[in-house]
Amino acid sequence: MSGPPSLVSCLAIAGPTASGKSAASLAIAQRWPVEIISVDSALVYRGMDIGTAKPTPAELAQVPHHLIDIRDPLETYSAAGFVADATRLIDEIATRGRTPLLVGGTMLYFKALTQGLDDMPRADADVRARIEARARALGWPALHAELAQVDPVTAARLFPNDSQRIQRALEVFEIAGQPLSALQTGGTAHRSPLAPHALLSLEPLDRAWLHARIAQRFDAMLAAGFLDEVRRLRARGDLHTELPSMRCVGYRQAWEALDAAGDALDDAGLAELRDRGIFATRQLAKRQLTWLRSMPGRQIIACDAPDALARVLQSVQGLLGPPAAA
Repeated sequence: MSGPPSLVSCLAIAGPTASGKSAASLAIAQRWPVEIISVDSALVYRGMDIGTAKPTPAELAQVPHHLIDIRDPLETYSAAGFVADATRLIDEIATRGRTPLLVGGTMLYFKALTQGLDDMPRADADVRARIEARARALGWPALHAELAQVDPVTAARLFPNDSQRIQRALEVFEIAGQPLSALQTGGTAHRSPLAPHALLSLEPLDRAWLHARIAQRFDAMLAAGFLDEVRRLRARGDLHTELPSMRCVGYRQAWEALDAAGDALDDAGLAELRDRGIFATRQLAKRQLTWLRSMPGRQIIACDAPDALARVLQSVQGLLGPPAAA
């Protein structure tokens, strides 16, 4: 049986948080002429560096990175905006004779880029404000229960505290009069810039390995000054927890912990924040892995294997040809 084509015009590294995507992408960049396009809804925000595990200045200097630090935390960034930006960048990078390397874990962005966008109603500020007011009064689990009455399909795949997606699903139903699940048809005719086999998916064989990595990463973030980073964001005075930026995993938990403690956490408060932050990150990883399983044709690489990086590089060589230095 013949294998996949030896060359592709675009390459992607996807995987759950803490699976080693950044390290793999930098190793690829040391061997092939690539430019990295971030596929991460948190890395777009300026001033959110520690809690997003943003590449360091030294790492950013090793290879061109795109779609990092392009929005203020007060602003929003949508899947449609990502598709427009990524499509433009893919063309620009190709004209420079380099390979676009998409790297990240925001699976909605990958899906939108490869499968197209559904025709959804535009966001309505008034409708959204009403939903947020009900959430403040009743709590998101209550609104999740409301969603289950009008769109059980969408509600079944959302956690009761997944405020951003619950809000959007209720908003769509109120504006369009139809459930979100009925409108999600896969979009209009769409040509993906990414061949299915050019998506390398880093997935653990042992979920406990990933959980340990998540805990280590969260501890490292706390040691690096994550709470001070959140304090600086709070001190701006114009940010709040209903913004997409402040809903990012870790930031929401830290903001709420500082709210409860009057901006000064004692040891007990810090321990509770650690537990909540790690739990939320594990839930995120679970959702990411669920998304990945729905992506046909991907090349799965066991990120917890001792030779995981070697397997990644071997797969890349099969797609891009021998390294430039070879």
